[in-house]
Amino acid sequence: MSAFPSRVARWWADRPLATKGLVVVAVPLLALIAAIVALTLVGRAEARAEQDVRLTIAIQTDVHEVHALLAEAASGVRGYLLTGEPRFLSPYVRAEAALPAVLDRLRGRIRDRQAAERLRRIERLTARKRAGLAALREARGAGGPAILGRADILQALTANKAVLDALRLEIALMQDRERELLAERRAQADAVHRRGLLVTGLTGLVGLAGSLFAVFLFSSGIVRRVQRLERDAVLLARGEAVDPAPPARDEVGQLAARLAEASALLRAREQALRDSEERFRLVVEGVRDYGIFALDPDGIVTSWNAGAERIKGWTADEILGRHFSVFYPEDQRAERPARNLAEAAANGRAEDEGWRVRKDGSRFWANVVITALRDEAGTLRGFSKITRDITERRRAEEALDAARLEAEEASAAKSAFLSRMSHELRTPLNAILGFAQLLELEGDALPPGQRAAADQILRAGRHLLTLIDEVLDIARIEAGKLPLDLEPVPLDVVIAEAVSLSGPQARGRAVSIEVADATGATVLADRRRLLQVLLNLLSNAVKYNRDGGRVAVAVERRDGEAQVAVTDTGLGVEPAVAGRLFRPFERLGEAARTAEGTGLGLALSRSLVEAMGGAIGWKPRPDGAPGACFWFRLPLAADVVAPARSPEPATPAGFDGRGRTILLIEDNLANAELIEALAARCWPDVRLLAAMQARIGLAMAREHRPDLVLLDLHLPDESGAWVLDRLRAEMPTVPVLLLTADAPAARADWRARGARAVLTKPVDLGALIRAAEELLAEEPA
Repeated sequence: MSAFPSRVARWWADRPLATKGLVVVAVPLLALIAAIVALTLVGRAEARAEQDVRLTIAIQTDVHEVHALLAEAASGVRGYLLTGEPRFLSPYVRAEAALPAVLDRLRGRIRDRQAAERLRRIERLTARKRAGLAALREARGAGGPAILGRADILQALTANKAVLDALRLEIALMQDRERELLAERRAQADAVHRRGLLVTGLTGLVGLAGSLFAVFLFSSGIVRRVQRLERDAVLLARGEAVDPAPPARDEVGQLAARLAEASALLRAREQALRDSEERFRLVVEGVRDYGIFALDPDGIVTSWNAGAERIKGWTADEILGRHFSVFYPEDQRAERPARNLAEAAANGRAEDEGWRVRKDGSRFWANVVITALRDEAGTLRGFSKITRDITERRRAEEALDAARLEAEEASAAKSAFLSRMSHELRTPLNAILGFAQLLELEGDALPPGQRAAADQILRAGRHLLTLIDEVLDIARIEAGKLPLDLEPVPLDVVIAEAVSLSGPQARGRAVSIEVADATGATVLADRRRLLQVLLNLLSNAVKYNRDGGRVAVAVERRDGEAQVAVTDTGLGVEPAVAGRLFRPFERLGEAARTAEGTGLGLALSRSLVEAMGGAIGWKPRPDGAPGACFWFRLPLAADVVAPARSPEPATPAGFDGRGRTILLIEDNLANAELIEALAARCWPDVRLLAAMQARIGLAMAREHRPDLVLLDLHLPDESGAWVLDRLRAEMPTVPVLLLTADAPAARADWRARGARAVLTKPVDLGALIRAAEELLAEEPA
């Protein structure tokens, strides 16, 4: 028998913790469930007993109410028989209304067979009593005051009284039965309550015993062994050996075995870790391209590798124990090393580039990474520092920066040169084209030879002006400074304008221009630049066409874009040289040697179209006939209505210049003579005053109060802007028309400063005449 408990204990120790936990939890849980079930059953029994008691009391109450209602009804009918007053019938009416409901409740509540039989007799007597009362009530309504003396009435009253007496007897018997039932049910409820207390006590004792048993099992099978595990864990944390635990197959026994295995493994890994640290030290010391060394929290060097010795020149014996600020130039040692360490301590890492000093005093450009080293508790233990010599990369970057700066300066110099050359070329061109336009205005008054010479001068001058504008535009595009005003532009309107402007050139060679319907196609573009592209393509289509040839302009919509194609019937383009079409100053083919051109039109058109978000290209004619097809695509401006443009102001009819004064402030003598010649021909009645310096012109304006000032922006003493500002301050009503060789002039800016109109040199005399006459025609303010 003594061996049995030990076998049970071993069996229990080998059970899994899940089984043990289940037993420990299940025993008190089962006891608790049993107690709850017992309490629930007792509670239900007590509730049923209490319900039976309440039901008996309710039945007694309802039986009493039946008797009371009938008695009150009988009394009321008798009072009605005696007096004939309807108010005595109120108890009778109330009884008639309440009795059916009371009897229904009684039928639903009574469960005892004897009581149910009594209720049926009570119901029959109640029905007879109600019928008798109803008959008496009806008889009083027909009999009058002497009804009480009638024999039938007296007989009915006697019969009703007998029924009421019989009903009282039945009610008394029924109440006696209900009192018996009440006593029985109360006794039953008391018995149920006593049994419930007994069951509750028994289940509580069982639960307590089960809990004690579970605690015993838990403490004997788990707690003692867990305490041993805690002791082994302390030994493991100290790095000491853990003794093997007694064999057991549950989780605690397996954990004890694992702790013993972990102890042996950790002791083995400590030796592996020491070997790895030694190998890592050898690797770090062998690296020669990077200086890798360690610092303590104060910045003192604690380790040194071969790479650090090669880069910085110190040996380990010379540098260990010294502060790492020795690597910094003297002007940085007081602040920069401490700042780098503080940044690494705060952020975990700090990277810096700058000059560092070698042992021999020479400098090198270093990339330095400092990393904070912390232990498991987060305490700062020091820093690792990796230094790389990037002097050659620094020199390459400096050379690249210098080359970029040189290129930017060259680009700026080129832009300035082109802008200056444009101004210098436009100034004499203004005189050349201006006087040629004056000769053109003479018309038939000139001999034929002089008219032809004037035409040649105008054609050559305008060609030179086009070349200047195209060179400037290409320079602006290359510098990324080409201003664009993108807006919804109707293609049909711009194409019609371009065809109209190309008309004289086409008529000169009898070339017809046909335009397909482009109504409704609206693109997002700069209107002036779009017109420039169309004019370039139309000019080439006419220039490289045959006499009497044809040019077709077609518009096609596709994938959110509008494509414009310009097709001609000329010699076309050789596919072998088509790749050079859009290069600046490239003029290809036989016709290029005889046709006038700059070789910039297609290159400029490509840059403008691409700047507006489109594409441009060339293809042979679709029908295979001689000729070429140049096309460009621009994004459609969907569901946007293009803003209406104001028409060009017409020249005032019947202009009368008598009594008007024009002040010209212009330092170029040829340009001044041109304006004087124009005024003499077009405005003989206008007084023209001229000044070649800004201050003299301002003094003449103050003295003569002119009706119009023609102002050049470039003057020898002060700028035209200086004159404009003072004219606006002193004579705000005098209109100022600017004449400038800067192309294109910032028209919006000058108008915001007070100029009424801005014309670019070489000035179109027709535009100058219209603008001047419009301003002179205004009523003085």
